[in-house]
Order: sequence, then structure tokens, then C-alpha cells
Amino acid sequence: MWTDLKAPSLADMEAMAHETFERLPEHFRKMCEGVIIRVDDFPTEEVLDEMEAESEFDLLGLFQGTGLPFRSNDDLPRLPNMIWLYRRPILDYWAEHDESLGYIVRHVLIHEIGHHFGMSDDDMEAIEAAAD
Repeated sequence: MWTDLKAPSLADMEAMAHETFERLPEHFRKMCEGVIIRVDDFPTEEVLDEMEAESEFDLLGLFQGTGLPFRSNDDLPRLPNMIWLYRRPILDYWAEHDESLGYIVRHVLIHEIGHHFGMSDDDMEAIEAAAD
């Protein structure tokens, strides 16, 4: 039964993240215009150092950019905001918990988008509940 199953590739997980994003509430997706979603196996050494992570498995995702609450009309053009999902730490977390892989990807994606908007944990839980 398990002999033919493989962990999702980077491309598989990126497709899963984009499909998950498309199932989020429409008003929430519209607020995310311009945010780029990417998947990589692990965070870079620079990110690990910046986040003071003890291990490359400590981060499941990361928002990089300037969140909406911190922007002003006087800002200079910047690189686009990005949400990174880290495949190997997510798979490791999945192996150790009872949640489905799809649930974990959705949870991390919503959490990182929540950073973009400066949302509270309660706000993010409400978005997650609306995405079910």
C-alpha cells in the first residue's frame, strides 16, 4: 500500500499552496493582491540567522516584505512581498502530528498572510474557519 507513495515535490507543494490560496475567502484574497507565494525545501542561512532559529526545521513559513500596516504613500518602490513555505520542515511537522498535510499548508499560509495584514491570532483563526 505505501510502497508507491512519495512525499510531495517542491512543485507539488507549491501547487497545493496556490490551490489552498484560491479556496480562501474572496475578500481575503483580494487584500493579498501582489503577494507572491513560493515553496523551498529550507530557509536560507541568512533567514535562519535573522530569525535566530536553532535548526533549519524551526521555520515552516515566512513572510518577507513590508506588511500593509507598516507602509506609507511616501515609501520607495520595494521588492514584492513574498510568502515562503518550507517543504521539509512542513513534512517533518506533518509526520509528527495528526493534522493532514493540506491543513498544515493552509494553516501556515494563513498565518504568514496574517503577518502581511498585522492580524491577531483570533483574526487568523476566523479566516481559517471560513476556508474550511
